[in-house]
Amino acid sequence: MSLITVQLGQCGNQIGYELFDVICNDLHSNGLCPQKENGLYQAASKERFFDEHKSGDFVSRAVLLDMEPKVISQTLSMAANSHKWRYSEKSQFSQKQGSGNNWANGYYVHGPKYKDCILNLVRKEAEKCDRLGGFITIMSMAGGTGSGMGTFITRCLRDIYPNSLLLNEVIWPYGTGEVIVQNYNSILTLSNLYQSSDALLVHENDILHKVCSQRMNIKQISFRDINKVIAHQLGSVFQPAYTADGASHYSRNPLGELMESLVPHPEFKMLGLRNIPQMSEHSLAYSTFTWHGLLKHLRQMLIANAKMEEGASSHVAELKINTDNYVV
Repeated sequence: MSLITVQLGQCGNQIGYELFDVICNDLHSNGLCPQKENGLYQAASKERFFDEHKSGDFVSRAVLLDMEPKVISQTLSMAANSHKWRYSEKSQFSQKQGSGNNWANGYYVHGPKYKDCILNLVRKEAEKCDRLGGFITIMSMAGGTGSGMGTFITRCLRDIYPNSLLLNEVIWPYGTGEVIVQNYNSILTLSNLYQSSDALLVHENDILHKVCSQRMNIKQISFRDINKVIAHQLGSVFQPAYTADGASHYSRNPLGELMESLVPHPEFKMLGLRNIPQMSEHSLAYSTFTWHGLLKHLRQMLIANAKMEEGASSHVAELKINTDNYVV
């Protein structure tokens, strides 16, 4: 089943680009699997994220939305310059005036004003899919376009596509603050998305910043560094997973399987993501991993409620000591 990605605002468009770039690089790699298995994996991934034209071009199943044209034009250019994939020129919408970091401006003004144009773009992307598996919206909770108009478009998608699954990838702002009204924007976004979305996958900027600093050893951390970490984590979740069921041996309904496992009740929608190993690409060549070791670390992180590998073991050890004292 195919997934349509809706990229909203500066944050959503920049992360969306990094996500598709990660997925496409994975598709063009030779892989470590036998040729037949690798071919099945690539076919499942292509069906999910790209519309392959007769010319051989990979065109992402995405709609780009922003109230300012600069970021969208940069995103389209970067994708075209990769020479591996591109966005459709007809699947983007922008205006000349932003939302001013104002949730109400995005939700009550820009959303209703441009609703028909935006939903028409989404409809055209949906018609290209043989089987529509659902929507993934990528948005920030701090700004105006991502949070305000993103919330409005999410509500519209729920009304028009009631039987399609809808997941919102939302970026939690820095605790120190990016914009003065980010707290209001975040609260209004969450309260409205909880009524429309099937699940909210939350990434926190503060945690991502620590990952870049402590695990990636990046000295001058930029938003692109953070976006690459998010894209890597999202790619690991939405890429096809091997299963013994079915003729293709790969999951065909990614959002359905995710919701079935992680959203057992309509009120439990907020999802977090933990993944390992967290390290720079330069360090991978000097590291070896086993499934047993990775799963052990993940379990420690889960028990200790740790977002990174560092500190998880010490928290677990402290928990065991306290438990032993309590039992004695």
